[in-house]
Amino acid sequence: MTRIPALPLPLLLLLLPLLLLLFCPGTLAARTADFQHHRYEEMVRALFAVQSECPYVTRIYSIGRSVEGRHLYVLEISDNPGIHEALEPEFKYVGNMHGNEVLGRELLIQLAKFLCEEYRAGNERVTRLIHDTRIHIMPSMNPDGYEVAAQQGPEFNGYLVGRGNSREVDLNRNFPDLNALLYYYEKSNGRNHHLPLPDNWEQQVEPETLSVIKWIRNYNFILSANLHGGAVVANYPFDKSREARIRGKTTYSATPDDKIFKKLARTYSYAHSWMHKGWNCGDYFDEGITNGARWYSLSKGMQDFNYLYSNCFEITLELSCDKFPPASALHREWIGNREALISYLEQVHHGVKGMVYDENNNPIRDAEVAVAGINHDMTSGADGDYFRLLLPGTYTLTVSAPGYQASTKQVTVGPAEAIVLNFSLKAAPKAINQNLKSQHSNKKAPSTTKVSPSNPGPR
Repeated sequence: MTRIPALPLPLLLLLLPLLLLLFCPGTLAARTADFQHHRYEEMVRALFAVQSECPYVTRIYSIGRSVEGRHLYVLEISDNPGIHEALEPEFKYVGNMHGNEVLGRELLIQLAKFLCEEYRAGNERVTRLIHDTRIHIMPSMNPDGYEVAAQQGPEFNGYLVGRGNSREVDLNRNFPDLNALLYYYEKSNGRNHHLPLPDNWEQQVEPETLSVIKWIRNYNFILSANLHGGAVVANYPFDKSREARIRGKTTYSATPDDKIFKKLARTYSYAHSWMHKGWNCGDYFDEGITNGARWYSLSKGMQDFNYLYSNCFEITLELSCDKFPPASALHREWIGNREALISYLEQVHHGVKGMVYDENNNPIRDAEVAVAGINHDMTSGADGDYFRLLLPGTYTLTVSAPGYQASTKQVTVGPAEAIVLNFSLKAAPKAINQNLKSQHSNKKAPSTTKVSPSNPGPR
């Protein structure tokens, strides 16, 4: 029998792609197809393909429709999709809010595929995430704007073409301005969380914005990120400055949770392959993070709205210098962001969580959870469970609800999983009960003047 000579290693490496095409014709084709831009119909097919691959841990639902009637689809990934399990936190990723900032859309499609594939492969880290978290992924909040941008494509896309929805409204300047109300309340010792919406707010926002607000209202989200493009930095609240705008000057606008927001931003930045280096796109951001208002002030944004209207902490991730990168860049971007997307998601499991019960072990919803020294309260969900993101340290928590006596406990938070701390509230005597009800009632919001749209930067 004639012996076939062994091929030199360099020659073998050169021939390897050809051999894969000959003996595994679908392998490279599938990989190439994975990193292409997805128009609306292709995105929908990709999401349903993931649902088909992992039917027992995924669910697809629509939160509404765009101006032109396209569904705003969300892929849910959880061990019990469609069900909120007590003490299991809700997390969301939102991409493509600006239609021409497309990298987030593609990264979230890839993330959905990755979580499904790794779950099926038995990856312990991914399995634990899916079993312990209810994950919601919305690749595109602005499918109409994307189609406008995609018609021009990566080569000819302008800085603003497709940014807004089909009515050319910037969706990240379209949420009710709750910052103005908070800044008023800060001076009068008013409410510090779950601020009321203005009258007729539904008529003042676009259909996409309306759908997202109702989504936030219907799910007790704890942590979120909003994926943008045009810079490379992790941006945290507040986006809107407390001070009057002065040309050429910006001011830091901190939330009461400034330390935890910095930690969340750093988590993404340092897990990203190059964001943390600071120099990107001709700009420098120390550690790859920035306070939104310190960068430039932005009114009516989604990030601040989440924090002021719900229990959700959201940051804005600027992920690429090029708003519409070519398909050839998508694989590199995925590798650069993959670990960061997972690491950030895991942050929803830090701090304190627990149940709020009455004396008969019935859950109490909308109980207020206050942390001494942090002027931003949270509330318990429909099942009586609460979640409070906190850095390691010792804290004093007070839980109160109308009709019940407040309960105070001290807890030490570590760097690992959230500490479980339950509360049982006793019914308040009638006299105290009346006083508690008046304390919990909403104060009337002051009238606010309209704010002109900010100069449209990457956010």
